[in-house]
Amino acid sequence: MTSRQAGAALLTAMLTVALVASMAAGALWQQWRSVEVETAERARVQSLWVLTGALDWARLILREDARSGGADHLGEPWAVPLEEARLSTFLAAEKGVAVNTTDAASQAFLSGYITDLQGRLNVLNLVENSKPSEPAVRAFAKLFEKLGLPRNELATLVENLRFAQDTSPDNGSSRLAPLMPQRVGQLVWLGLSPRSLAILRPFITVLPMRTPVNLNTASAHVLFATIPGLDMAQAERLVTTRQFAHFRAISDAGKVIPDAAADLNETQHSVNSRFFEVLGRLRLDQTVVEEHSLVQRDGINVKTLWRDRGSSGLQTSPLQ
Repeated sequence: MTSRQAGAALLTAMLTVALVASMAAGALWQQWRSVEVETAERARVQSLWVLTGALDWARLILREDARSGGADHLGEPWAVPLEEARLSTFLAAEKGVAVNTTDAASQAFLSGYITDLQGRLNVLNLVENSKPSEPAVRAFAKLFEKLGLPRNELATLVENLRFAQDTSPDNGSSRLAPLMPQRVGQLVWLGLSPRSLAILRPFITVLPMRTPVNLNTASAHVLFATIPGLDMAQAERLVTTRQFAHFRAISDAGKVIPDAAADLNETQHSVNSRFFEVLGRLRLDQTVVEEHSLVQRDGINVKTLWRDRGSSGLQTSPLQ
């Protein structure tokens, strides 16, 4: 064998080894990818099952709260947020056994909270019988002014909301009407800018029907907006007073602010709530899954109206 033939044989052998190594690496990568996809899918399914259980737990808390009766306020069990805790601690408490720190449950962390959405201004209150509702528009106008937001956006919001709700067959422009929003984030459809929406988000909500504001759970900004004769100092006084003793009736709030007592009425104000948002957050290994749910309570019946889930950053309970 000549030196040229030996060199060709050596080159062929090296190419063969490189080809086999490339194929082996490709097969190994495909196997690793399949394992990762299966692991991620299993974690996602497990997370959704746990969050479904957390939602059922929240509904049970709200149902038991309804059995006890009385006003809804921030001193009740449903208003206490669940700080992040190992899922295995709940299982251990139920079964009365020691926590096994080596199983998958010990690496899962659950947290969440329940928010009274009637502690916020309901956007759907802005229009009644296809016409702007004067009390609701006045409340939103006070809030816009307090937050330094452009009033023209409020006018656009009201008009587009009226347009979206007008489903009469003789409305020739019905095809051009914006869609009715079901989430706060969808209010950009009705003309709110992203900046204004971000500022308004803690104080407004979108509920399927007209609702009064719960005086026991509303923030000072919402109280200031929804009570015409109230200034910000009086709103903060209401918030401070209810921390020691919640309002059992609307008249209790009127005793704290006699000057604005005449502005309190059952159409716009209440001490009870029917709509709540439930947030559940599960951290499992590197996967974080959150679920937002809107629930409606009628008596002791608590039903889920919608659920949104997905991966996102850490959430904290909104200021009440």
